[in-house]
Amino acid sequence: MNVSRIALAGGVAASTVLILAGTASAHVSVQPQGEAAKGGYATVNFKVPNERDNASTTKVEVNFPTDHPLASVMPQAVPGWDIEVTKSKLAKPLEMHGQKINEAVSKVTWTAAGDKDERGIRPGDFQQFPLSIGQLPEDADQLVFKAIQTYDNKEVVRWIEEQKKGAEEPESPAPVLALSAPATGEHGAAADDAKGTGSGAEAADKRTTAASDSSTSDTTARVLGIVGIVIGIAGVAFGVLAGRRRTA
Repeated sequence: MNVSRIALAGGVAASTVLILAGTASAHVSVQPQGEAAKGGYATVNFKVPNERDNASTTKVEVNFPTDHPLASVMPQAVPGWDIEVTKSKLAKPLEMHGQKINEAVSKVTWTAAGDKDERGIRPGDFQQFPLSIGQLPEDADQLVFKAIQTYDNKEVVRWIEEQKKGAEEPESPAPVLALSAPATGEHGAAADDAKGTGSGAEAADKRTTAASDSSTSDTTARVLGIVGIVIGIAGVAFGVLAGRRRTA
């Protein structure tokens, strides 16, 4: 009897923990597809869950950080949603690819379209909103995006609270995009190649040498293959002639 009570209490406790964990994690978040490297470009997804049982989410607004403005923001079309990109003038112009940028995206808004009864994010569902963003800052470890979620019953939830170091997660946390170390892949090499100097030129030489070696290897393999075929044919012919002599 005591064992049954203990098991029942344990099950209730575990269920409570799972419910609380699900509630805590059900908020607007942002994650990159791959990596979001400092100084580069990234594709990110804003994940918006519906936390209500009797209402659908019909509007999502994401505000971009003003301390690290992003000049390039391109949304991907989402079926059933209208997209509006809002730009604002910068107090201090940005320099990108040798050009001065006087304005940057300050907000992106998704609004549900279509029939009233079928539009938006329904109870129990979630929706992802992809964006291509850049150029990411080189002097920051993360970007904070403040989001506003609106339901069709006029309820508005503001995901705008920033996480403080050493403190518990706030009740309505803002989406945070963590930035990784700067990438040193092909994109950087291509930029150096355009200048004709530095590691990019060396990389180009290595690629040329590798291509030449690969071509030489292919030619050698083909010659050896042909020689092998000729030897095989000669062996077959010799076997046939030897068989005829033995028969005679």
